[in-house]
Amino acid sequence: MDQQGRDAVEQIANASSRMLGELGKVIVGQQAVIEQIVVTLLARGHVLLVGVPGLGKTLLVKSIARMFSLQFKRIQFTPDLMPADIFGTEVMEEDTATGRRQFRFVRGPIFAHIVLADEVNRTPPKTQAALLEAMGERHVTVGGQTYPLDQPFFVLATQNPIELEGTYPLPEAQLDRFLMNVVIDYLPTADEERMVRQTTAPEEPRIEAIFTGEEICRIQHLVRQVPVSDNVIAYAVRLVSATRPTNAAAPEMVRSKVKWGAGSRASQALVLAGKARALLQGRYNVACEDVWELALPVLRHRVITNFHADAEGLTSSDIIRELIQRVPE
Repeated sequence: MDQQGRDAVEQIANASSRMLGELGKVIVGQQAVIEQIVVTLLARGHVLLVGVPGLGKTLLVKSIARMFSLQFKRIQFTPDLMPADIFGTEVMEEDTATGRRQFRFVRGPIFAHIVLADEVNRTPPKTQAALLEAMGERHVTVGGQTYPLDQPFFVLATQNPIELEGTYPLPEAQLDRFLMNVVIDYLPTADEERMVRQTTAPEEPRIEAIFTGEEICRIQHLVRQVPVSDNVIAYAVRLVSATRPTNAAAPEMVRSKVKWGAGSRASQALVLAGKARALLQGRYNVACEDVWELALPVLRHRVITNFHADAEGLTSSDIIRELIQRVPE
């Protein structure tokens, strides 16, 4: 990494503490959740955010958009939502002077820097697939015309872990499109008291912008340049391989409790997210610590347990935590 890159790393590390300070004005606690979302944004990925209603998911996403001076749009997914409601549609317009008619494309809410796809499991598979395709391709095609999406482009899709009746669970293959599965949980009592006091005050705190969209794109390019040693890559691959029941070196727990393990994209995601985390902490290379700190959100939606695990009440998170302890660095 050249001197210009080193200066950029120092700038990002200095801004990292400012990010937490700005978000702390409106978001109490949830430091790990905030770090994971910012890491995913800088790694040019997307987030599946899981949490019960009323934990501040929408406020968190809006606050991050303001902090990065990015355009934010929210899409409420419902059973009758169609792909055109997300992408936009062509409308017929008539020129009053000439009488000539032509089609004009009216952009939908997907054309924003940060898109909150609220309760993505409440819409049918056709609309889910349209959103996931846009996430992967970063453009949409309507009427044979391709329209690139605004950059940076970042999707946070939320799922409600309760009220599963009448929902359309995302297929396992589609879940792999998300770099991380971030779980937002209840606040500790002291933090919740502080949050209630802060959010019911007469004055609403204002968040100052730290980075622009152009600067975020430059940081995303810089993330790819962060060096990573062969040892860290080998550790990430060993950890992912240990989730596969077909791997002879996998622990007995995995071979008996896991139906499908994580694919190669998970290894890429671990290293790429590790690079972004290293940048946020002002380091010039990735450490094994970055890998195991991010293993849970990167792998929990990519490991599919079988009925033996379900019968014993074991989740993919339980298995990943055990593997972090067992797989040597």
